[in-house]
Amino acid sequence: MSDFAATKAMFHLPEGVIYLDGNSLGPLPKAAGARMERAMRDEWGEMLITGWNKAGWMAQPAELGDRIARLIGAEPGHVMLGDTLSIKVYQALAAALEMRPERRVILSDSGNFPSDLYMAEGLIGALDRGYELRVVAPEEVADAINPDVAVTLLTEVDYRTGRMHDMAALTARAHDAGALTIWDLAHSAGAVPVDLAGVDADFAVGCTYKFLNGGPGAPAFIYVAPRYADHARPALSGWLGHAAPFDFEQVYRAGEGLARMRVGTPPVLAMAALDSALDIWDGVDMKALRTRAQTLSERFIASVEDSCPMLELASPRDPEARGSQVSFRFAQGYAAMQACIAQGVIGDFRAPDIMRFGITPLYIDAGDIDRAAAVIARVMQDRLWDDPAYQARSAVT
Repeated sequence: MSDFAATKAMFHLPEGVIYLDGNSLGPLPKAAGARMERAMRDEWGEMLITGWNKAGWMAQPAELGDRIARLIGAEPGHVMLGDTLSIKVYQALAAALEMRPERRVILSDSGNFPSDLYMAEGLIGALDRGYELRVVAPEEVADAINPDVAVTLLTEVDYRTGRMHDMAALTARAHDAGALTIWDLAHSAGAVPVDLAGVDADFAVGCTYKFLNGGPGAPAFIYVAPRYADHARPALSGWLGHAAPFDFEQVYRAGEGLARMRVGTPPVLAMAALDSALDIWDGVDMKALRTRAQTLSERFIASVEDSCPMLELASPRDPEARGSQVSFRFAQGYAAMQACIAQGVIGDFRAPDIMRFGITPLYIDAGDIDRAAAVIARVMQDRLWDDPAYQARSAVT
């Protein structure tokens, strides 16, 4: 049984703030500062370069990958940490395309995060072999999977609305058509139960700064199914993915298993912060988390809809069909969200009209939900958003 009162006490949450944006950036674990200080003072400071061996820095991408593996239903030894999510998308997509050389279609949907689509476009241009990025509506993905498709590139939970794809069904559909699958877990890892091994997924990628609370710029991860780990070709053949990086050979030889998916130098300080965040997850059951998130989400939707008829629910009505976020549509959504933030309720905005709220039971409880709903009601009913101060767009929305 997960103790969510205990996990809430493990986070630094500013006084007077209700934080409903953990789907974009998780809050600071209280232990992260001391863990990073230890990495800086005792490891970097005292060990200097010997920290790569003495402090185990070089092994951390695999070790932290195994800790994440438990949360996404992956086999031990098949999740590797490092680099950014866009880089991991590029790696997975390049490897998958090479495994289906006779096919030329990458299938995605219009609810996918744009960066995934950008990376696909860039890879298509670099390869210059007639590949096509085919983008359909989310509800049309299943019917669009045909023998032309080499790989599906899908985000399980829509970043705007929280709508969820059926990972098991779409993976099976792709395999029946001879296609491979890449699942982006940016809004799934730490939010909903994931069973990569159980659904027979081929590749998956994700970030650690959202629901996993690893901090701004925290490293991404990649999953490669065991059947491909020893021969998936890493398109980005970085030094640390070499079979023997300290032999300094002039020609690249891919490392064994998932080690080949390493690219650049591990971000040691960022990994220290993530390490402390994952300590919190050690006592969390994902099914209990999911149940709690659904309960809180239903409470939030009911309260907001009761007091704010001008807001239109953009997320699926069925709690089983959405991830751990609730989104509403409002024509002046950006200004309304800025007004909410000024009143101490932090969510975010996604163009053109989405007000987005993350429901994260690790540190959000029913009292927070009720107080947040009351603030939103005041902002909307009193038209606090109709203030020129809230109209000016900031660089990050």
